[in-house]
Amino acid sequence: MSHSIGGPDGGAPRRHRQPQTAGWRLGRRSTIALAALVGCVIGGVVALATTGSNASDKKATPPTPSSSSAPQQSSAPSSAAPTKPKATTPPTARKVSATTLASLPQATTEGRIATALADSDPTGSTKGEVVHPAQTVPIYGRPGGSPIAALPSAEVGGPTWLPIVAQQQGWLEVLLPSKPNGRVGWLSDPPLLTKARSSYQVRVDVENFKLSLINNGTTIGTWTIGTGSKVDPTPTGRTFILGAFTDPQQTYSPVILPLGIHSATLDTFGGGPGTVAIHTWVNRPTQNVYGAQTSNGCIRVPPDALSLIEKAPLGTLVLIH
Repeated sequence: MSHSIGGPDGGAPRRHRQPQTAGWRLGRRSTIALAALVGCVIGGVVALATTGSNASDKKATPPTPSSSSAPQQSSAPSSAAPTKPKATTPPTARKVSATTLASLPQATTEGRIATALADSDPTGSTKGEVVHPAQTVPIYGRPGGSPIAALPSAEVGGPTWLPIVAQQQGWLEVLLPSKPNGRVGWLSDPPLLTKARSSYQVRVDVENFKLSLINNGTTIGTWTIGTGSKVDPTPTGRTFILGAFTDPQQTYSPVILPLGIHSATLDTFGGGPGTVAIHTWVNRPTQNVYGAQTSNGCIRVPPDALSLIEKAPLGTLVLIH
């Protein structure tokens, strides 16, 4: 069974908090009310339609001293001036024409980017930095490399905000919302990109049925949750809050928070791409969903937890393990 998405009970759509930009206070983020989209299915996997198109440094091994017993003569000091290291120039982004950009796969919850590289640190935390494109921009497989996808400025009816997982001069590595799960891409850092920061982080322990919400390094709540069944488990890895919407056709959750991750067992569900979401589970025939594997992949949280998680900005990091 699937549901259409619109404003709650025919009223004004909810609003969702946007990330904090430098010098600005956190504002309310926009929530979508889309009658044309497919909502979160009762089974637990969100079916959505889009609205728009660390590696550690290795230390050098010190040279081994000579074992020869012969006396070593020291060489005369060189009078040459020390060589200054050459300044490195960041790779230049390849120009992408409007025609090429339109032909690239879309980095949306319904997109699939087969050439995107896997996240090198799927359990790692970040500094909370997020990025938003003012218009559709290309995503590159590596700095200076070829474009592999197009990132629209809006996702599921709200602004696109992706978490930044790595940076180098002129380039930002971000988590992608598309399939396969846990993939990354690089954005060139021109004026079209706006960087901000989310002070929130969500941590999900699927084995122990626990979800914790953290703000500025302080845990503000931990709750017992419901997770995916053994047949359709909740996928693990590093992801993020992709959007927020209300669906007047259902009563189990006042707001649904789709994530940038998909079911590993259901390629499609309820007419959508099997997007996993965080939502509650009220006014249903069975209420014993917390502390159990009861969904098709979604994370079911108590209503009081959802009301706090909803305050986290779009792009907020979600760590599922």
